[in-house]
Amino acid sequence: MPDTAVTLTAMNATTRRVGMVELTDMDALALTQLVKHLSWAELRACSTSDAEVYEMREGVAKLKQLLAEVGYDPR
Repeated sequence: MPDTAVTLTAMNATTRRVGMVELTDMDALALTQLVKHLSWAELRACSTSDAEVYEMREGVAKLKQLLAEVGYDPR
């Protein structure tokens, strides 16, 4: 089994449920490339409003920052 490179934890503020996923180096690199290339148009196509896109972009920005902090800067 590959070594874990990044562990992500999330909590639902309403239900207080916590989830965790461990990413391999390859997973983290692929996720880094995904968040680098996500555009407004792609997020808008998956949302119901512009307000929802702003929320998505905020979450993606936080994920991007976290990955960068642990050494996974987009190329």
